[in-house]
Amino acid sequence: MRIYGASYILPMNAPPVPGGGIAVDQGRIVAVGRLADLRQSFAAPVEEYPDCILMPGLVNAHTHLELTHFPAWRLRHGLHYSPRSYVDWIIQVIKVKRTLSLAELSASLLEGLKISLQSGTTMVGDFLSDRRLLPFYENAAISGRIYLEFIGQDPSRYAHLLADLDEDVFQLPSPFLAGLAPHAPFTVSGELLQSLLETARHKGLPLAMHLAESAAESGFFRDTSGGIAADLYPFVGWHDYLPAPQQTTPTGWLAAANALSADFLAVHGVHLEKADLELLKAAGSAVVLLPRSNENLAVGRAPAAALLQAGIPLALGTDSLASSDSLSLWDEMRFLLDSFPQLFAPVDAVRMATVNAAAAIKRDGDAGSLEPGKQADFLVIQPQKLPAAARLYEQLLDHARVVGVWCAGKKVVTS
Repeated sequence: MRIYGASYILPMNAPPVPGGGIAVDQGRIVAVGRLADLRQSFAAPVEEYPDCILMPGLVNAHTHLELTHFPAWRLRHGLHYSPRSYVDWIIQVIKVKRTLSLAELSASLLEGLKISLQSGTTMVGDFLSDRRLLPFYENAAISGRIYLEFIGQDPSRYAHLLADLDEDVFQLPSPFLAGLAPHAPFTVSGELLQSLLETARHKGLPLAMHLAESAAESGFFRDTSGGIAADLYPFVGWHDYLPAPQQTTPTGWLAAANALSADFLAVHGVHLEKADLELLKAAGSAVVLLPRSNENLAVGRAPAAALLQAGIPLALGTDSLASSDSLSLWDEMRFLLDSFPQLFAPVDAVRMATVNAAAAIKRDGDAGSLEPGKQADFLVIQPQKLPAAARLYEQLLDHARVVGVWCAGKKVVTS
């Protein structure tokens, strides 16, 4: 057992504790409170961090760590232009991924895990497209949920992934739990979606899906128009799978397929309409916001005010380095506040990157807050100047320094 103390503890599920600490035993938190009280309750060594803030590890609710080296790959293949549209960007990603070896992908994944930890992320909701990469998570200090991604309209091209699903879930490294990720409403067939829904319910696996990310997606579901139909489907050989105009939204399509539930996580949600919000709220689904990715791809901004008004739980993610500038949730939180200064306060941003994000990826039993029984994933942060309790969250986001990162009670990063 060991006790960790700091000038302030931010439990996230309770008010800040001045002069606080946490007691950790066998990788789990056993107590949280005033450091003086913990000293009296436990005969254990104490590690103190004066003028610092101790808080839960950050949780990245959506990323694609296998794409961490994408900026270098794009330049190497001469694809250093700025995509002209969202669909153009998707085609660019496909072109690059078709050229990659397992060695390149594994190095990229490992780098993503490493730099995530260095910035204070201790759990991720990671979309994984290439199942050969599963063993490379094995020795990661970081944990979370790996969403096995599925894309396909032609059953002959995705049948093997469904056939191997049991084995893929079985071989997930133990710090991680499994989830399923039908990529997006316009990249999965109704048949594939139903197969994944059936499997998810049978195995108790949560789902996550890119949803309403672009206007192109909305147009496709309304009347089969735009770049998805004209450019993407021909590029990937899906000529024969273009649907007739459906006169619905992507969210409406999912609702008709009975896909929405409390175990469904919507990623992006930029072009959600009022009726879509009502469907998500009724189902108990959460939404992950990725403001930097949306800005870089020029797809618009999520209807944050309407999401808040609807009472839909909101989390925060970085997306991948194919569309974002870093894997740092600190950068994402600051950008969120700059983008929506009237809607979110610093405490809201931090909650979206801790307790809300852990709940979004269904790992809130282990992470997101400092509570007895939870995994001892925590950070020690040194602000430029230790403020009063009322300004702790503001100072956290004002270029504070990550002093150390602990995962399951083990210090894995030292500044």
